[in-house]
Amino acid sequence: MRRLPGALDYPMVPHHFWSWQLLLAIVLNCAVQALAIAAYAARLAGARSGRVATAISLFNIFATSSRFAQMFYTPMLGALSDRAGPATLGVYQWQLRSIIFSGTVGAVIGTLAIPTFVMFYLRAIRSLERNGSIPKAALAMFRPATIAAVLSEVKFGVATRWRDLPFRRVPKDVLILNVIVTAVYGAGIAAAAYASVLNPQAARTAVLSSGLVNGFATIAYNIIVDPASALITDRAVRGERSLDDVKALVTGLSLTAVLGMFLSQLVLVPAAMLIEFGATIISGR
Repeated sequence: MRRLPGALDYPMVPHHFWSWQLLLAIVLNCAVQALAIAAYAARLAGARSGRVATAISLFNIFATSSRFAQMFYTPMLGALSDRAGPATLGVYQWQLRSIIFSGTVGAVIGTLAIPTFVMFYLRAIRSLERNGSIPKAALAMFRPATIAAVLSEVKFGVATRWRDLPFRRVPKDVLILNVIVTAVYGAGIAAAAYASVLNPQAARTAVLSSGLVNGFATIAYNIIVDPASALITDRAVRGERSLDDVKALVTGLSLTAVLGMFLSQLVLVPAAMLIEFGATIISGR
């Protein structure tokens, strides 16, 4: 396997760095990660309203929206990869790092907007109960009066001071795994794109490996993180746990997601080398 050139091995060329594809990828990844944090708020909204199943249904809408936004973000990486080469590999690495950093910013924004997301979920739950279907509830939510009411309640910050939350009652293995899963997921697509430039002969194999990398992270999340979160939420609804436990869970997941996005910067290069190695073996090139 070839030595990976460092970011400083090639001169930075300012007019080669920025492009509309890079800017769009930055904006989309920021939105994707903010929506991922918004999904956590469904747990808290479900515990507050006692409508856990309805909240999870709305959670799936946020999760689907996040994946849909990612469908537009991925081709932008492809366009940047097509322009990259050995002489501009350092520039390309910093482009990818900028995109990953925008995901970190999105995670921070999503964390600070959790009270707003919870409020939106609660309104959406009530609207769904009144109207009986998602399309009708969505139309009701987009009425001018409803939009004005929602905007008037938008706030960034924390509803409860973090030091007052019982984080000791949140399973530590869940939070640790959430860091790892987010770090892998945050760098997975970018690492596959980087690997495709490291070995152009196996570029297609490397790019298509991103689904496998993110798939392992998703499976780990669905096996450990999500069930434990659901269990805490259900116990809070039954009165076996306090609502503050769910707040601590949601806050803990959000903060560890931000930490995981920061660690994605460290994961990028090793993951790219691993994907390149695997793609070389699979393709035989």
